Amino acid sequence: MRTLIVTEFITLDGIIDSPGGGDHPRAGWTFKEVPFVEEAYEIKGREQLEAGAMLMGRVSYDEFAPIWPTMTEEFPQYNAMPKYVVSSTLTDPAWEGTTVLRSLDEVVALKEGEGDPIIVHGSATLAQGLAAAGLVDRYHLLVFPVALGEGKRLFDGNEQGTLKLVEHEAYSNGVVKNVFDVVR
Repeated sequence: MRTLIVTEFITLDGIIDSPGGGDHPRAGWTFKEVPFVEEAYEIKGREQLEAGAMLMGRVSYDEFAPIWPTMTEEFPQYNAMPKYVVSSTLTDPAWEGTTVLRSLDEVVALKEGEGDPIIVHGSATLAQGLAAAGLVDRYHLLVFPVALGEGKRLFDGNEQGTLKLVEHEAYSNGVVKNVFDVVR
C-alpha cells in the first residue's frame, strides 16, 4: 500500500488559501510577507524526489497545469511522474501524464497499489475529503508566521484523531516545518 502525504503551506490560523497566488486578497503570502530562507524549503525538494505520483483537486490542477510544465528545472520529477486529478468535470487534461479520477473510491484503488508515496499539494477540498475518508497517512506542513483570518482551511473542524510529530524544525524567517504521521 502506498503512503498518501498531504503537503501544505499553512498560516498560524490554519489557512492554506492562495499561498503562491490566487483569489485570496493576500494571495502570495508565502513570498510577499515572509523573507525567503532556502533551507525552509528543503522538504519541498525531498518530496519531489521521494514521491511516485501527485494527486490534486481540480482547482489546484487548474492553477498548476499552465505553469509547472514550463518549470523544467524547478519541478523535473513532478513533470515526469504520473499525476492524478480528482474531478467530476475535467476531461482531456492538458498536462502530460495526467489521469482523471472521478471519486475517492478510485483514490483508494490508487493508494492500494504498489509504488512510492502519493503527494497531495494544495487542494483544500480534496485534502479535507481524504482526511474524512481516513486516507491521509502523513502531513508535511510548513507553518508561516502569518494570520489571514479567513480563507480555505486545511482542517474544517470536523477532524478526529491523533497525529504524531515525526520531524520538525524552525527557521530564521519564522517558518516552522512540522511532519506528522496519522496515528491509526
